Amino acid sequence: MWQSERQNSQLIYSLQKSANSVMQTLPTPTTSKAPSNQLSTDTTIHRRQTRPVKVGNVTIGGGYPVAVQSMINEDTLDIDGSVAGIRRLHEIGCEIVRVTVPSLGHAKALAEIKQKLIETYQLVPLVADVHHNGMKIALEVAKHVDKVRINPGLYVFEKPKTERTEYAQEEFDDIGEKIRETLEPLVVSLRDQGKAMRIGVNHGSLAERMLFTYGDTPEGMVESALEFIRICESLDFRNLVISMKASRVPVMLAAYRLMAQRMDKLGMDYPLHLGVTEAGDGEYGRIKSTAGIGTLLAEGIGDTIRVSLTEAPEKEIPVCYSILQALGLRKTMVEYVACPSCGRTLFNLEEVLHEVREATKHLTGLDIAVMGCIVNGPGEMADADYGYVGKQPGYISLYRGREEIKKVPEFQGVEELINLIKTDGRWVDP
Repeated sequence: MWQSERQNSQLIYSLQKSANSVMQTLPTPTTSKAPSNQLSTDTTIHRRQTRPVKVGNVTIGGGYPVAVQSMINEDTLDIDGSVAGIRRLHEIGCEIVRVTVPSLGHAKALAEIKQKLIETYQLVPLVADVHHNGMKIALEVAKHVDKVRINPGLYVFEKPKTERTEYAQEEFDDIGEKIRETLEPLVVSLRDQGKAMRIGVNHGSLAERMLFTYGDTPEGMVESALEFIRICESLDFRNLVISMKASRVPVMLAAYRLMAQRMDKLGMDYPLHLGVTEAGDGEYGRIKSTAGIGTLLAEGIGDTIRVSLTEAPEKEIPVCYSILQALGLRKTMVEYVACPSCGRTLFNLEEVLHEVREATKHLTGLDIAVMGCIVNGPGEMADADYGYVGKQPGYISLYRGREEIKKVPEFQGVEELINLIKTDGRWVDP
């Protein structure tokens, strides 16, 4: 699921060709209540039922395909640079793009960015990251974006005290009331405009009173989110998406699981935005993100995802799609099945897989198997649409599903595979 630099480039090329039609061609995944803890042989992922939350022309939750997000790293005051960054991401399949707005000037710049996108490209669903409790910033940017993300841990009203060991309930509640008074104008603005909010809790930035009351724990993260959810609900605003990010995968998993459990018990059906924050870079960053995001998605938890890599934002999108593809939640590229090679392999498996990938990487929705021999090949690739299997030295067999179609010389194998796909009307020119 993680890719080398070359493979990432290949995936990006493939996604560029298919991104504009992805939403029209994808099936809506099956949804149901979250599965029980009993062992099941059901291979279908039954997603937790959530309310649909619109973010521009993309819907998060409600049984819609898991949406892919990323964030530009350009300064929002750089209008041209930001527009270019947003466009690059959207063109390769990023469906929702986040920008940072640390000042009122940055918030006002979003108006120009949005207008320039309309004039030179198209509308792209935008999310603004509002830092701290800058309500003037939030109210301004809410006019120009489709969703505002806030971090409950940055709404700070505590008075510094030395050697504090706990918060009295009265003081705890008093701070909660101040948060409500501060948050209300933004909630009302988003409610009246029909826009959305992400309540984005981070393990590394819990408010002091949550830390003293619940500890540096998933419980503290969940309680922090629930406090803000209840404020929104009291103002009749429910266009909410919730995230519980952490840089440690076990903490992230526990927080999301607990959040889903608590919401289910409370009758809340808000969609969840998944991510391992500060995952790092390279292979390990991809593995770490996959371990967290993929595990929860396999459990039916999660409605939108962002892979956070210390790399160019464009590198995140192939990883997102690879995770979703591997789980069968979205199909936006060819699924390649290949054996690891052994002493029975009758050709250079790595080289042939590369040739097959190069020839077919622009296609979508197909499963293609490349197997080294006939001992296990036909059985292990039974679910593939097409198979390329070593038959005897110098010859390979081509399969359509379980059916052997023809034996051809190895040097003609890739060409004949393409001809077979063309015969079935499933080929498109790159």
